[in-house]
Amino acid sequence: MEKLKTLWRGDMALTDAFWTWAVLGGLVVNVVTSTLFLALISLDQSWPALVVGYGLSLPYNLVALVGVWRAAARHDGPQVQADLARGAAAIWMLVLSVT
Repeated sequence: MEKLKTLWRGDMALTDAFWTWAVLGGLVVNVVTSTLFLALISLDQSWPALVVGYGLSLPYNLVALVGVWRAAARHDGPQVQADLARGAAAIWMLVLSVT
């Protein structure tokens, strides 16, 4: 939980926030919740499916996006890296959230 707080505050390296938490973590969280969503839908459990499918993945996606955004603001490297990370994270989280 402490790592998620660190991510939320943007108190980590941009590369860690982006690659570990947004890309890899986002993929894992969204694959797991999508799988559970489909399993619950197949059991005719539509409300629990919605809660699992979106109630778990959307908050994570938001935390990851905010974390990347804030880490980019503190990035000491080239500004283009920070801008690209922000844009890519926003697109990635949008894709993960709507699929």
